[in-house]
Amino acid sequence: MFFSSGAPLARQLLNGPARGPRLAGRPGGGRASPEGHRKSSPMLKFRSVAMLAGVSLLGAACGGPETAQESEAKPTWEEFQANAYREPWEGGKIIVNGDEALESEEELKAYFQNVVEAQLGKSQDGLAVYYIGGDIKWSSTQKLNLTYCISNNFGTNKTKVVNAMASATAAWEATASVNFTYLSQYDASCTASQTGVLFDIRPVSGQSYVARAFFPNSSRSGRNVLIDSSAFGSLGAWTLTGVLRHELGHTLGFRHEHTRSTASGCYEDNQWRALTSTYDRASVMHYPQCNGTQTGDLVLTTLDKQGARSLYP
Repeated sequence: MFFSSGAPLARQLLNGPARGPRLAGRPGGGRASPEGHRKSSPMLKFRSVAMLAGVSLLGAACGGPETAQESEAKPTWEEFQANAYREPWEGGKIIVNGDEALESEEELKAYFQNVVEAQLGKSQDGLAVYYIGGDIKWSSTQKLNLTYCISNNFGTNKTKVVNAMASATAAWEATASVNFTYLSQYDASCTASQTGVLFDIRPVSGQSYVARAFFPNSSRSGRNVLIDSSAFGSLGAWTLTGVLRHELGHTLGFRHEHTRSTASGCYEDNQWRALTSTYDRASVMHYPQCNGTQTGDLVLTTLDKQGARSLYP
């Protein structure tokens, strides 16, 4: 995604779509009851997250979106494994290509064999929902009770996160039949093991991403939105609210819009279903560096709203 060049978050997160898979999924667990889950092969068992990338377009040009990477040779398993970033804390995930998290070396190897080596790809129009044998979305009851806490560890930045989440959740609530509820009573113990909420929002620092989220089929330990300290610096035309609108799209089950077209240069995989009849290059879920047209803050477009209503009527 695009941020001001030279800021801490202007880091090379995406190594190019040809270097590996982008997103996948893992069966849900805990209190969530996502719809569409089926038993599947190892490729379909990955817990997925999505992060916003922070590299710049046109080399070091200030304020530009990150560069759309050109196709390159398919990596070997050893190269792919070496390029996978590992979050440096207990329970941290394996981050590959800056945009996905896997839970073990076994999953990483299976993902490489089933997605990278297979080089799956196709082009189709429309906003996309994560799909493996069925739509990966929240149940009709859970969608109205998407509870979260915001860690006190954000310190002086906590108010910014509280306000940004209020605005970002309102955007999705205004267009789809979903309801996010902030339960501040759990903020003092807002961790990945907090069972009083559906998901937690916590700060991290020095990571290769600006923020990362999850899909509805993630287990409770994986249902977290992590925000790097760099998100509180200069984001160019973007705001923290815009970043969270994108991340919350993933928590509702929406894939990156650019994975729907091989022409975007950022194809990820074929685990999605089209929700609208038109490909939306300005979507809140579309990276601008992937042949996108979004130049301002990340906002829901008319097509985003149409797709969200079709999934959560």
